[in-house]
Amino acid sequence: MTESGIRAKISAMRRSYGEVGLEKLPTDPFVAFEEWMAAAAANEIIVEANAMVLSTADGSGEITTRTVLLKDISQGGFTFFTNYSSRKAQAIAMNSQVTLLFPWYAMERQVIISGQADKISREESESYFATRPWSSQIGAWASAQSAPLASREELEMRFKGASEKWPEGSVVPTPPHWGGFRVIPDSIEFWQGRYSRLHDRIRYHRSDAKSDWEMQRYFP
Repeated sequence: MTESGIRAKISAMRRSYGEVGLEKLPTDPFVAFEEWMAAAAANEIIVEANAMVLSTADGSGEITTRTVLLKDISQGGFTFFTNYSSRKAQAIAMNSQVTLLFPWYAMERQVIISGQADKISREESESYFATRPWSSQIGAWASAQSAPLASREELEMRFKGASEKWPEGSVVPTPPHWGGFRVIPDSIEFWQGRYSRLHDRIRYHRSDAKSDWEMQRYFP
């Protein structure tokens, strides 16, 4: 296909959305989110319901995005885990304001969360790390996430070295450079695709973590 043909095909891509809308949501956005997450997890088309797009901005304002996995909803926040030396963690150290996007396309839904990301306690990180599969634990030791890598072989050798140090079945300690972040939201927006592009958007917002949530419907 020619370049102009591809461009024409892209411009013609469109989908007609359904009739189901957001007539009412719970007053607590966390309750609403758990209901939507449960529905997404039960949907056979959605591969990983807890996959979310994390966007960060560093000290210079450069924005980067990547997909991470939600691993907990507790203490008023959304938790994910990473290497504290990674690009995302370095950006959060400079600017803790982040956004999370859950793109549940198969359900014509998305949730956007904005808030502050902070490191969780070492005890929480170690508790979760102990539940990870052995290979994932070894991978956390093998990967200097976001650092330049000379070759795939180098990564494989690092994994091999860590697996020999902590054979399968042994207790693998939590790396000092690995742990969790909890995003405490100040806004959570629920979006539902509707016919004629008359989509539903309902946003919960609060001025701080101690304030009550306010709900507002927005033009799509």
